[in-house]
Amino acid sequence: MTIPNRLRMLDRIDLAILDVLQKNGRISNVNLAKQVNLSASPCLDRVKRLEQEGYIEGYYAKLSEAKLNQSLVAHVQVSLVASNTAVFKVFREHILRIEQVVECDMVAGGYDYLLKIRVSNMEEYRQVLGDLVDIPGVGTHHTYMVIEKIKKDEGLLIDI
Repeated sequence: MTIPNRLRMLDRIDLAILDVLQKNGRISNVNLAKQVNLSASPCLDRVKRLEQEGYIEGYYAKLSEAKLNQSLVAHVQVSLVASNTAVFKVFREHILRIEQVVECDMVAGGYDYLLKIRVSNMEEYRQVLGDLVDIPGVGTHHTYMVIEKIKKDEGLLIDI
């Protein structure tokens, strides 16, 4: 019997490092160390350890939706005709192939999945919708077009 890996407790400095890196993944180690009141070498060691332990999953650039012509966003509720492993598997396999589906969550409640779709225009959305309704096992769907983004995800809450 294997004992699952236990997450170690993060201290105030680890949490501060995560908070700063989440806001600016391009910050230099020297500047990061200054912000968390550490010298450069121990700061770098901590960042490497946080990466190795999986607290930091990667570093990304935030791209402009508007400049890349992908600012039309829809949330789509999807209900399947049956709730069983085979139908879930087929749905998952198809959704992973639709590149415009940028998020897909299985949810509890009045429907089975909540999708976030990003496209350039309504014609492209119509094509994606066609792909979606053709997935075996899809029953009903409801689309909600985003008119205005009031608040966006700025990352995880870090309680320092």
